[in-house]
Amino acid sequence: MDIRHFRYFLAVAQHCNFTRAAEVLGIAPPTLSRQIQDLENALGVRLFVREQRQVSLTEAGHALLPEADATVRQFERAQRHAQRAGRGETGHIELGYVASAVYSGVLQRQVQAYLHNSPQVCLSVREAPMASLPSQVAEGRFDLGYVRCPMALPPELEAIRLNGEGFVLALAADSWLTRLKHINAEHLQHETFILPEQISGTLQVAAQGGYAPKLGAQPGGLVAVIALVSLNQGVAVVPASVVGHICLPNVAYRKIEGSDATSWLSLIYRRFEKSSAVVRYIEKIRLDTRTQTA
Repeated sequence: MDIRHFRYFLAVAQHCNFTRAAEVLGIAPPTLSRQIQDLENALGVRLFVREQRQVSLTEAGHALLPEADATVRQFERAQRHAQRAGRGETGHIELGYVASAVYSGVLQRQVQAYLHNSPQVCLSVREAPMASLPSQVAEGRFDLGYVRCPMALPPELEAIRLNGEGFVLALAADSWLTRLKHINAEHLQHETFILPEQISGTLQVAAQGGYAPKLGAQPGGLVAVIALVSLNQGVAVVPASVVGHICLPNVAYRKIEGSDATSWLSLIYRRFEKSSAVVRYIEKIRLDTRTQTA
């Protein structure tokens, strides 16, 4: 006896006729009659009173009807749940990000687009220090991470390159540099550089100017970096997307003339990821990225 027998029983009970029930089920009437007999033999009771043109439920049939219906419905729910999980439509994702992923709007767009198609996935999102985020993804504390590259990644991780952007100079509004019509890398030779988590912009600007940068504090997130700039502790080379998003007193943002320094956001993930929900997220981002660059 299996779930098929219950489905056959319910069809006959609904239509009170073997021929009509067989048509709905897509099987031959003799086959249906034999399956019902097998069910009755397995249970040791008669389920139907058979008449010439129709059938009716026995007392045992009436007793079985609600239980068979509940069993079939639960079985179908279990099927759907397993299928959704296998397609990555349910599950849980832990996602870490660096602040510039929010300032650029990339994180919001990609998370919302994913949840629109997979509303039953529980997606937890929280900011994390960029220096430790790759190792946390590799160790499984996060499933996915948004980081700013270029940066070295553990060998077990892969990355999808997302949007690229240039850098701007954050400086105190009363700095002598603000009186210049144009600021280039050479003008910054004697400045102290407050370091964001992604220091490649600072190094590229200094290399362009032909000097080793004078390094100041590295306080962590971009808000902390800009806060030190506002306190006249130095200047900072930061992603252009912070302009308009981090607005602190005594801070100005200026273009660095002639600088082609760039960085880009990347989605990092484990190379041999097994979670269907996570794989679905990765595949969607990869597809969207290919579509945008096509």
